[in-house]
Amino acid sequence: MFCSKKKSLEVERIVKANDREHNEKFQYADNRIHTSKYNILTFLPINLFEQFQRVANAYFLFLLILQLIPEISSLTWFTTIVPLVLVITMTAVKDATDDYFRHRSDNQVNNRQSEVLIDSKLQNEKWMNVKVGDIIKLENNQFVAADLLLLSSSEPHGLCYIETAELDGETNLKVRHALSVTSELGADISRLAKFDGIVVCEAPNNKLDKFTGTLSWKGGKHSLNNEKIILRGCVLRNTSWCFGMVVFAGPDTKLMQNSGKTNFKRTSIDRLMNTLVIWIFGFLVCLGIILAIGNSIWENQIGGQFRTFLFLNEGEKNSVFSGFLTFWSYIIILNTVVPISLYVSVEVIRLGHSYFINWDRKMYYSGKATPAEARTTTLNEELGQIEYIFSDKTGTLTQNIMTFNKCSINGRIYVFVLSGEVPDDLGQKTDITKKKEPVDFSVNPQADRTFQFFDHRLMESIKLGDPKVHEFLRLLALCHTVMSEENSAGQLIYQVQSPDEGALVTAARKLGFIFKSRTPETITIEELGTLVTYQLLAFLDFNNIRKRMSVIVRNPEGQIKLYSKGADTILFEKLHPSNEDLLALTSDHLNEFAGEGLRTLAIAYRDLDDKYFKEWQKMLEDANAATDERDERVAGLYEEIERDLMLLGATAVEDKLQDGVIETITSLSLANIKIWVLTGDKQETAINIGYACHMLTDDMNDVFIITGNTAVEVREQLRKAKENLYGQNRSFSNGHAVFEKKQQLELDSVVEETVTGDYALIINGHSLAHALESDVKDDLLELACLCKAVVCCRVTPLQKAQVVELVKKHRNAVTLAIGDGANDVSMIKSAHIGVGISGQEGLQAVLASDYSFAQFRYLQRLLLVHGRWSYFRMCKFLCYFFYKNFAFTLVHFWYGFFCGFSAQTVYDQWFITLFNIVYTSLPVLAMGIFDQDVSDQNSVDYPQLYEPGQLNLLFNKRIFFICMAHGIYTSLALFFIPYGAFYDLAGGDGQHIADYQSFAVTMATSLVIVVSVQIALDTSYWTVINHVFIWGSLATYFSILFAMHSNGIFSIFPNQFPFVGNARHSMTQKCIWLVILLTTVATVMPVVAFRFLKVDVFPTLNDQIRRWQKAQKKARPLRSRRPHTRRSSSRRSGYAFAHQEGYGELITSGKNMRAKNPPPTSGLEKPLYNSTSWIENLCKKTTDTVSSFSQEKTVKL
Repeated sequence: MFCSKKKSLEVERIVKANDREHNEKFQYADNRIHTSKYNILTFLPINLFEQFQRVANAYFLFLLILQLIPEISSLTWFTTIVPLVLVITMTAVKDATDDYFRHRSDNQVNNRQSEVLIDSKLQNEKWMNVKVGDIIKLENNQFVAADLLLLSSSEPHGLCYIETAELDGETNLKVRHALSVTSELGADISRLAKFDGIVVCEAPNNKLDKFTGTLSWKGGKHSLNNEKIILRGCVLRNTSWCFGMVVFAGPDTKLMQNSGKTNFKRTSIDRLMNTLVIWIFGFLVCLGIILAIGNSIWENQIGGQFRTFLFLNEGEKNSVFSGFLTFWSYIIILNTVVPISLYVSVEVIRLGHSYFINWDRKMYYSGKATPAEARTTTLNEELGQIEYIFSDKTGTLTQNIMTFNKCSINGRIYVFVLSGEVPDDLGQKTDITKKKEPVDFSVNPQADRTFQFFDHRLMESIKLGDPKVHEFLRLLALCHTVMSEENSAGQLIYQVQSPDEGALVTAARKLGFIFKSRTPETITIEELGTLVTYQLLAFLDFNNIRKRMSVIVRNPEGQIKLYSKGADTILFEKLHPSNEDLLALTSDHLNEFAGEGLRTLAIAYRDLDDKYFKEWQKMLEDANAATDERDERVAGLYEEIERDLMLLGATAVEDKLQDGVIETITSLSLANIKIWVLTGDKQETAINIGYACHMLTDDMNDVFIITGNTAVEVREQLRKAKENLYGQNRSFSNGHAVFEKKQQLELDSVVEETVTGDYALIINGHSLAHALESDVKDDLLELACLCKAVVCCRVTPLQKAQVVELVKKHRNAVTLAIGDGANDVSMIKSAHIGVGISGQEGLQAVLASDYSFAQFRYLQRLLLVHGRWSYFRMCKFLCYFFYKNFAFTLVHFWYGFFCGFSAQTVYDQWFITLFNIVYTSLPVLAMGIFDQDVSDQNSVDYPQLYEPGQLNLLFNKRIFFICMAHGIYTSLALFFIPYGAFYDLAGGDGQHIADYQSFAVTMATSLVIVVSVQIALDTSYWTVINHVFIWGSLATYFSILFAMHSNGIFSIFPNQFPFVGNARHSMTQKCIWLVILLTTVATVMPVVAFRFLKVDVFPTLNDQIRRWQKAQKKARPLRSRRPHTRRSSSRRSGYAFAHQEGYGELITSGKNMRAKNPPPTSGLEKPLYNSTSWIENLCKKTTDTVSSFSQEKTVKL
């Protein structure tokens, strides 16, 4: 735990390669990581300190000390110490078990193997033994052990490809390249062992996108930036090997710097109970003072005469000292208002709720055989109070899978998905799952067997040689940055920089236009079985302003073509006027695609004149050679040639959401839960997913986008957004009153109520860094909380945690964070509840979480069913527990006025001991574990039922005082009704029965019956267990009562059981039973009357649904589904969202290409296959299928 301790704050880091002795002088941290809270030495003190932060534990420890003083103790000390030790031990064992799993996870990571260059040879070392300055060899698909300076790699020019999903959630590959001076080292171990460069760089920090430093070697200084660094948590992809020098290790790595510390989490009910215990103790002190004063007065006025009457030889007592001792005696007697069994019961109930989550088959994901898991047992009821959900995007909302879904070519829609509708030749839509068979691609050797394509019309168009369709597919195979290679089995593998491009190129491949290979000057594709090589003349790269990319190629016939794809809003402005009709039709198709949440992209081309192109190319060369305004001149030339384009159509790619995401988000929104998406993805990608899962809609009044690069810009944009929001609402509502409220209240919920309409806020990581500063964050929070949806993109893991902390601190709301990668760990740790999804990005999020499951959709059931039930049950349990213990304990207070304030107990001591442990423990446990107000299905169907937990309506200070008043009333009835009945009472046989023991038995029996009837009234959901526990507890009480008052046990323990024969004598008296009946009716009837009137006159939603449930027990109708409405939507380009600038230059430079035999550069080559072309075979099968379908259709007509 102490490995990261440093003597002084690090300002800059100086690391010498291959010199551990030199680097050890700086005491840099080693590569061992710790996510656990305790070790063997610190477990006991830290855990006890945490447990005694719970006020109740400290309270019971104080009572235990009092009970050890014989002068004031009325009860034996073991009645407190045994349950106290039991509770502390159970909690300690649970905490130790949780931490053991953290240790095991740490050891698993620390013991991973890595190849380290030691003494001029590569040796296998555990990760935890890697030191700063070591040189490490990484191989393909290996995790990076520490933050490394890339020295050399197997790829040309020292390039390597990495996947950063665990850092920023992005699954597309990123390029890192070594310095040219170190890339020459290659894999030469002897040269690498002699490498003695010195790196001077920034101190450890959490900025994932920034690195500054210099490498000094061989008399030269070389600048270092983020492109030269590979961070821990990345995975090496598509690179055989690389060597790197360790710069930051263990806790100093940027991944660990972004991991928040493990916090001690407590629920809001725990915190409330701490407050209530203090209040109750204050209440007991007041009662004790009243009784102590009464004792002093009694001793002063009556005590002396009483001692004379009893012939006691004690001397005169000091009345003040007697009152002082009596005070402490009553504190001990009355402490049962909060018995320690309360905390034992709470832990048992939470454990039961946790098992219900683990056992829930509806949260079991069969795809990975993964059940839901409650990894902590102390937070269940908080699941029923969530107000804000902070969700990762990649792998949490989405599946990390891109699929080519639909396309529009020359005004016709073609569908690629398994379900949906395909327009037929008459324009009517037919259900493809019922009417059509998938196209058979078995004759295409490059086809993916999992590829499902149902639209036979496209295959007909390909067969007939439709020039527009061929040009469309040719563009998809040519205009991209994909790299190809063959694996050991001879299969063609694509290395994609963005998953969108992968989906487009793969779709073209399936349809017969296969991208085969590329060089810096050529692109080779296979068109319907024939190899064709195109000369690559220019590559017009993508950037965030252009939002498109283009290639200029010369085909074998010598024609020059410009192929372009990009955001439709940009590309449509570049079209030739002759495209007007096709543009209108394609726009309608794009609206339809975007309305389904698909990522849309426009496709166009242009034929170029040879002379014009040569002139343009010469101007481009001049612009690239210019020193002034180079970028502007190049952009202008790109604009000039990308005009008068001919529209081909559009594509629609689906960033596949996980199953049930839309329904889950809709349901949680209806439950008044606000969902914020915090992602490392680009802004456009995040916005698109927001639309896809219906968090963002085109019906929203406004979407505020914050993109400022300075604190001033961010503050101004936030101010304008608030003015816009408030300004719109003034026009919608009674302006003056609303404006007055908003001037007075900044972050109050009243402001939220005055805002009508739906708004969304989108902010990127750079702007968020400024917005989280102290003078701006209030503006950010106010605006964000007034919006229905919030999307934070390009955020670091630490920023995710800071956003969560901001809402926790300033909104006083219960938060939940959900994610699946290491980049979500700090957010999961910061939130009140952390949920990990066991997805494709490892188990880091699961190991840091409180709850885990395999799919986002299970969050709906976790909150609306298990969370709501847990909160409902815990609140009912606490209300009943406080009620019965006030009723049980305060009888002693009333009795004090009739026993000379002598601290005598009104009950038999054994009854006091067994009341909470035996007589009333099981019924309340059964209610706390099994009770439910409505069924699980209705909990999901009516998300509004969740709101009482958010508003904390079922157990709060007001409810506590009501329970306290109810308990006080019951204690009054329990004492004074028997007291009045026993006053001057004679039995049926004429004998006097108004003795202390008979009075105590009558009150005890009345109390057990009253609290049993009360819990029967409180139980909403009856099971066999409830019946057995409630009526069994009554039977147990009478059995123990008669046993303890029997002659046999008295003869064995005469001093312990003095109430010999009393139960038999009292229970045979009719008047005793009448007293018990009267007491029960007097205490229960007001409750029954009040509840009946409340349900009848002011029914809640729960009451209405319960009434409906009872009426529908025999014939339950099928529940209606929410209608699925397709929203009209603005078009969004999926391509522009996931792509990055710079790949075009990388391709044309040839730096990322291996040396290989040049492909044939002649025109049309001979077909690859001697037999009939596969497309002809495919089309023949397609024709047969279409013919049979047409015949079937005719018969049906």
